[in-house]
Amino acid sequence: MRAAQVGRLEGPSAIEIVDLPEPVAYPGGVLIDVHAAGIAFPDVLMTRGLYQMKPGLPFVVGGEVAGVVREAPAESGLVAGDRVAALTMLGNAVAEVAVAPGNAVFKLPDNVSLEAGAGILFNDLTVHFCLTERGRLAPGETVLVHGAAGGIGTSTLRMAKALGAGRVIAVVSTESKAQVAKANGATDVVLAEGWLAAVKELTDGRGVDIVLDPVGGDRFTDSVRSLAGGGRLLVVGFTAGEIPTVKVNRLLLKNVEVVGAAWGEWVMSHPTYLAEQWAEVEPLLASGAIPAPEPVLYPLDKTAEAVAALDERTATGKVVVRLR
Repeated sequence: MRAAQVGRLEGPSAIEIVDLPEPVAYPGGVLIDVHAAGIAFPDVLMTRGLYQMKPGLPFVVGGEVAGVVREAPAESGLVAGDRVAALTMLGNAVAEVAVAPGNAVFKLPDNVSLEAGAGILFNDLTVHFCLTERGRLAPGETVLVHGAAGGIGTSTLRMAKALGAGRVIAVVSTESKAQVAKANGATDVVLAEGWLAAVKELTDGRGVDIVLDPVGGDRFTDSVRSLAGGGRLLVVGFTAGEIPTVKVNRLLLKNVEVVGAAWGEWVMSHPTYLAEQWAEVEPLLASGAIPAPEPVLYPLDKTAEAVAALDERTATGKVVVRLR
């Protein structure tokens, strides 16, 4: 089979397309003919050995796939021919055949294509975790998301209202990204330059209830300032590169919170959580309440470019590699 492999920890440019033996299903594993594989920011970090989880070299990039079941254990509830999305967890996704643990493989609704399905699990379940488990989103609250034209950002825009938000404010860096945010369901869009003043004006000085921040960097202090009383700032990642700090007196004075939201760690320590999330998210996808993503597609031969698009922050929406 063909696969996108990292052999040197030198960043996305080190990804090579190679021929490898097809994997064999391990006990409890589901063998999948992969049609598409999702790319996420941790894949960028892993190509440099900077992610907290470090697969041994060489490894196949990517952690989520969509495809058709070739072989599945009886206890999985899956059969050959089922259309599924799956998490391979740590690498082993951008390949023509993959194996995923049975508890991380889910049947796709009929209205979700395989290309879109490859863009659902990592980002959408991260956002679901952020807003429901860590953000305690209440009906009618206002959510603001940084990096709103990226993968996590567009997932937030697609999902927040279905999960109960009354208003969703997108922060983007350019006018072209503003159009992406609007197309994905933003109620309001503001540019990063001067965003705090714009948000204060939009909310009549009140501020927002939840900030979902996958960016970090120099926006962080203003994110705290943007919160209404009782608001929550959800720390999702640091695509800007800089890990910010917070003066806790700011939290005390406004009764606000800075909350860590590490979905992957939560999944590993709560074995039933993935299934619980899918039981909530799948009906919303099937009904159209949460629209399926419209990913940016790359062919297998361009996997290095797909990962580089996240590294360089030029990607808009979810990045997916198509294999079939």
